[in-house]
Amino acid sequence: MTNTLVKHFDRNVQGRDFAVGDIHGMYSMLEDMLDRVQFDPDRDRLFCVGDLIDRGPESDRTLEFLAYEWFHAVQGNHERMLIESAQDPDGLENWTTNNGGEWWLDIDTGTQSVFRKAIDALPIAMEVETEAGLVGIIHADIPAETSWSDFLDLMKDDKYLQYYAVWSRNRLRRAETEGDVTPVEGVRLMIVGHTPLRQAAQMQNIYYLDTAAAYWEEVDGAKLSLLEFSPRLELTCMETHGALRVY
Repeated sequence: MTNTLVKHFDRNVQGRDFAVGDIHGMYSMLEDMLDRVQFDPDRDRLFCVGDLIDRGPESDRTLEFLAYEWFHAVQGNHERMLIESAQDPDGLENWTTNNGGEWWLDIDTGTQSVFRKAIDALPIAMEVETEAGLVGIIHADIPAETSWSDFLDLMKDDKYLQYYAVWSRNRLRRAETEGDVTPVEGVRLMIVGHTPLRQAAQMQNIYYLDTAAAYWEEVDGAKLSLLEFSPRLELTCMETHGALRVY
C-alpha cells in the first residue's frame, strides 16, 4: 500500500461539507443530487465513504471525480479488491465475476494502470475539522474498544486494522444483540458506509450512509444518500428506481 493512510482537512470557512454513501458507479445520480442541494464546487466539499466502483453503470467515471479538487474519498473494500487483484488471479476472477467488477475487463491496460495508481493513493481514513468538532470518515468501522485517535495511530503499523477499516461489520452485529451501537470516542461524528441499510441512520455518534444505491433490482427503496455535516446536519436521499437515467 503506497497511500497516505490518513488525510486531515481543515475547517471549511467558505462553504459546506457533504458526505455521500457508497456510490458504486452511480455518478450521474450523484450529479443530480448535487444539483438538488445546489452544491457549489468553488466553496463546498464532498467526501465519500468509499466503494466508488462496481455494481452500478459508471465505474469508469471514478477517475473523473477523483480529479475534482472538491471531491475526496477513502478506500472501501471494492477499491481493495481492485488493488489486490493485480497480484491475485483468483481474487481478480472473484471480483470481476461475483462482486461487480465486470467493467474492469472492458477497459484497456493503460487505463487500468492509471486506475490502480489513483485508487491506491486514496487514504483509509479522513478527518475533517468543523465548527462543531472533528468528523471522522472511514468505509466500514474501527474496533469498538478503540478511540478514533488511537485507531489512527495504531493503524499505521497494523495491516489487520487497515483490513478492519474497510471490511468489518462487527459493531452493527453486536448492536443486534445489545440493542445499540457503541459510540466512538474522540470525534463528534464518524461517518461510514459498507453495510447497506434501508434508511441512512445515526446511531450514537456514528452515521451509517450506505443505502444500497446500486442494488435497485434487489432492494425495494434502494437510494443514494447525501449528508451535509457542516455547518448543519441535513440528509438528502434520492431513490434509484425512477431516478435512474438511461446510460
